Amino acid sequence: MSMFLPDDEVLSVPARMRRRAFKSLPDDQYPVHEWRLIERRFNRRYLPRVETLLSLSNGYLGMRGTHDEGRPVVERGTYINGFHEVWPIQHAEEAFGFATTGQTIVNVPDARTFHLYVDDEPLFLPTADLVMYERSLDMRGGTLTRDLEWLTPAGKRVRVHSERLVSFEHRHLMAVRYEVTLLDDPAPMVISSHIRNQQDERDPGSDPRKARSLPDRVLEPQGHQSAECRSVLSYRVANSRMTIACGIDHVIETDNAHTHHSESDEDLGKTVVVVDAEPGKTIRIQKFATYHTSRNTPTRQLMDRSRRTLDRAVRDGFDALLEAQRSYLDEFWERSDVEVRGEPAVQQAVRWNLFQLIQAAGRAEGTGIPAKGLTGSAYEGHYFWDTEIYVVPFLTYTAPRIARNLLRFRHSLLDDARRRAREVSQRGGLFPWRTINGEEASAYYEAGTAQYHINADIVYALRKYVDVTGDRESLYSLGAEILVETARLWADLGYHREGGAGTFHIYGVTGPDEYTTLVNDNTYTNLMARQNLRFAAEVVGEIRHTDPDRYAVLHRETGVTAEEIAQWRLAADSMFVPYDQVRGIHPQDTNFLEKEVWDFAATPREKYPLLLHFHPLVIYRFQVIKQADIVLAMFLLGHEFSRDQKRRNFDYYDPLTTGDSSLSPCIQSVIAAELGYEDKAVEYFRNAAFMDLADVAGNTTDGVHVASAGGVWLAAVYGFGGLRDSDGTLSFDPRLPRTWDGLRFPLEFAGQRLDVDITSDEVTYELADGDALTIVHQGESIELTPGAATICPIKPAAGPDG
Repeated sequence: MSMFLPDDEVLSVPARMRRRAFKSLPDDQYPVHEWRLIERRFNRRYLPRVETLLSLSNGYLGMRGTHDEGRPVVERGTYINGFHEVWPIQHAEEAFGFATTGQTIVNVPDARTFHLYVDDEPLFLPTADLVMYERSLDMRGGTLTRDLEWLTPAGKRVRVHSERLVSFEHRHLMAVRYEVTLLDDPAPMVISSHIRNQQDERDPGSDPRKARSLPDRVLEPQGHQSAECRSVLSYRVANSRMTIACGIDHVIETDNAHTHHSESDEDLGKTVVVVDAEPGKTIRIQKFATYHTSRNTPTRQLMDRSRRTLDRAVRDGFDALLEAQRSYLDEFWERSDVEVRGEPAVQQAVRWNLFQLIQAAGRAEGTGIPAKGLTGSAYEGHYFWDTEIYVVPFLTYTAPRIARNLLRFRHSLLDDARRRAREVSQRGGLFPWRTINGEEASAYYEAGTAQYHINADIVYALRKYVDVTGDRESLYSLGAEILVETARLWADLGYHREGGAGTFHIYGVTGPDEYTTLVNDNTYTNLMARQNLRFAAEVVGEIRHTDPDRYAVLHRETGVTAEEIAQWRLAADSMFVPYDQVRGIHPQDTNFLEKEVWDFAATPREKYPLLLHFHPLVIYRFQVIKQADIVLAMFLLGHEFSRDQKRRNFDYYDPLTTGDSSLSPCIQSVIAAELGYEDKAVEYFRNAAFMDLADVAGNTTDGVHVASAGGVWLAAVYGFGGLRDSDGTLSFDPRLPRTWDGLRFPLEFAGQRLDVDITSDEVTYELADGDALTIVHQGESIELTPGAATICPIKPAAGPDG
């Protein structure tokens, strides 16, 4: 039974969706596997994309999927979350309140490299005669392995195996096991293992999404040491003054006669192993690398930490790291896996996206999540609203501890938000649109600072976290201050028309759609601000009445008063929400519908994304949308819209949405599924799921689209799973695509584990433990008891007003 409308009632898939060209990797070289991403041929053509796809990260330390030899390479990226350089933003014409300090993530020394020489001939993949080759990203094991057989120019067969990991258990540690075996003839062999400071030259050209090149030396040498099989280097960042120490150590195992030595200078540490290699006798090197960073700790102390980390790694060995890695990921998949039955390629894509989320967030402690995770330098390692809207919901339901860490990080930026609000002449706090260190780093205020909705996005994530986990203590200890300062900003930013009694309006803002800037009464912003104001009034009022001591502290820290709380309630209750009675839709803002519609028919595919081919002033004159705006509001605040309004809004705005942003397809999929548009829901879901694997946006080489990866979970669980939770109650209205045999996912709600398993005509809910839980299935309340499966039939989709 299909839960979608019959095909003759479904709007055709819009032509603009065809602007997103799928550039799928060839199946014969990259076969589908539900738990692995496999490469069976070295092909330089796909090297830029595959460097991103095979990246390893733990949320603190990340490394692109480059080859062991270090070349050929597109971006030799090794990144530490939050480790950055600063630089003055140069405005052609200065104005009061402009952002002044840019921030760029630093490419730290690379510890992956092994240079292999047999008979003094180097292994260089583009010219090597490879009899066999395979690389594999194992998403259950958290490793990148490579196996190859090399026929040297002298006709000798050499087998090379490597296995690489970035440890989740030990966030400062990565390791490689590197093995070389001669198969038939003896030969002299040299293996040179490096850690090297080699800042990559980056030319962003005219693409504002890429990271800038840093013209001067970034890492100033502070010291280096080498002994036995170990080298340790240390640096201070030139302007930010952050410090880093990094080092490598080795365990060498072989029955061949061999010698080794280590040496270092300011920018290189290396251990060289010289072997008289005999056939069948493997040379095995366990390589451990560590990175320690700080905002101000002296490098000599960081070098001490590095030595201790390496001591422990050498003592425990690679196998212990491998076992801990598998254990960590077993737990992750147990609480996070989304099982798609009947579509192996889709299953692989879904799991790859989920794997990117844990790689971006797992050990991101005391930091945010960069837009590209730690897989590339694009967007300069900055944190955006992406985290709260696209990633935190996934973590809230699967790893609430990590979600709480991210909210704690936002709280740590509150003083910076207060300063930023003062810089733009507002009360309260204004969180930066893009940042690493808490300062606003967006030089383009029209599509940056003007996106005041980031305040409400953070509060939205906070509220969802509390609703799902029941963690009221974090709400009071962390959230209350955030609520006060964000509500205070909205009350100051907007105004009551006709004096104090009129409707409340917010002017001069930019919503999520960056192709429409500096508008009045952006519907998304007003609705999200209203929820922010109401939640702040509710929580702070509750603290005032139930916990006088806590309220006294809050009053001392923020100056909040009962009169101010009343002002928030009035602003929320009076909030103006644009609505066009003639069209029966919500205008994106008060003037959006007055503009001319963009001529999509006359815009060829090569002119997308528009931001790279048209001046912003051209784009701003038209009805054309970069990313979901009204449609996103209908997802996040679905209870604010009737079903009929949702359908009319979607039908109007969907054809205007270019797909120039990776943040749109997942949200469009959710709403299309809710409205019964199966073709669109599935197509948008595929756009999101294969955003990087098929290079849908054309820039996978720059790094993973982490927000889109989070959106894949949203589209699966909220879209096809039909989850809704706006009132703190779990409600389901599943809509399984006809081509899928089933969909299964776990959720953690109020400390309890709920498994949801959906087929074409029924859904099974099973509560693993805890107390009884009441959910809503297609409008009917169902009480679940632990350990008992409850099977519910799925009714056909409701009509337009159902």
